[in-house]
Amino acid sequence: MIVGIGIDIVELERIARSIEQPRFIDRLLTESERERARGYTEERRIEFVAGRFAAKEAYAKAVGTGIARGLSWQQIEVLPDETGRPRMTAPFPGRIHVSISHSERYAVAQVIIEEGDHHVSSKLD
Repeated sequence: MIVGIGIDIVELERIARSIEQPRFIDRLLTESERERARGYTEERRIEFVAGRFAAKEAYAKAVGTGIARGLSWQQIEVLPDETGRPRMTAPFPGRIHVSISHSERYAVAQVIIEEGDHHVSSKLD
């Protein structure tokens, strides 16, 4: 049974401006996410950060709390699995389906939460 659905879209240009401020990255990304982002080119780093921003916002919408109402950016982590698909770990129970996609100007993410504890993700780039 589906218990929550969330979607978010973000402009890459907005994220490019935001990541110029180190505090933004420190607040948004976990240490593991920051480590991975450091290894990317500037263009790919912007896409990566924008995708994580959108995915975390989508998760917050799916659980119905929003960020800052009992949920922080640091509690949600999105890292690629061995095939490159995003895998989300988060504090609330449920089977998490996450999909992240990018275009030239936008990143979009959708999260669907089902009852259960198995995580499923997909990647479209």
